[in-house]
Amino acid sequence: MLRFIVLALVLLNGLYFAWSQGFLRAYGFAPAQQSEPQRLGQQIRPDAVRLLTAQELSQSEAPRAAGKPTACLQAGLFDATQSAQLRRTLAVTLPAGSWTLEETLEPARWIVYMGKYANAEELAKKRAQLASLNLKFEPLTNPALGLGLSLGGFNTQAAATAALDAFSRRGVRTARVVQEREEVSGTLLRLPAADEALRARLDELKPVMAGKAWSPCR
Repeated sequence: MLRFIVLALVLLNGLYFAWSQGFLRAYGFAPAQQSEPQRLGQQIRPDAVRLLTAQELSQSEAPRAAGKPTACLQAGLFDATQSAQLRRTLAVTLPAGSWTLEETLEPARWIVYMGKYANAEELAKKRAQLASLNLKFEPLTNPALGLGLSLGGFNTQAAATAALDAFSRRGVRTARVVQEREEVSGTLLRLPAADEALRARLDELKPVMAGKAWSPCR
């Protein structure tokens, strides 16, 4: 009996050795192949795989690191004469594709207005009163309304009137609704992606900006 067991173990070991070495592959018995070239054949374009040196890796990442923040800026509106002069200057001052001139219709603007005040002292006093009521005010774009304050701008007279009623309930007694500007058409200058280098050159445009200021795009 012991001799039979020893013989069986010898046979089993021999079979395992033949299986592990692939001697029985022709009969359909063999372990999964883990070495090349079978695994290489499963790869997608193995010839394109290449190890990068530290220098090559830093160079490949350099363009992404060099990206600079940009902002969209706009100015206007400009009339036909101003636009023509502006276009000529832009063509020789800023890179092609960095600016656009767009025909735009600016809607009428109504504001909740306080003023006019006799002097800067009265204006400062009114500012302090509004601050004590936790009310904010914004600068006027129509010089004819200075010295005065705007509590907000609106595209319709009805919206401005509704806002005035709300301010009255908060203790504002001397404000009124006025039209800050009428509807106007013109040309809007836009810089869709102004980086630091482009913004540094905007001073060159001042002579043809007709006093218009830059602001973030709406």
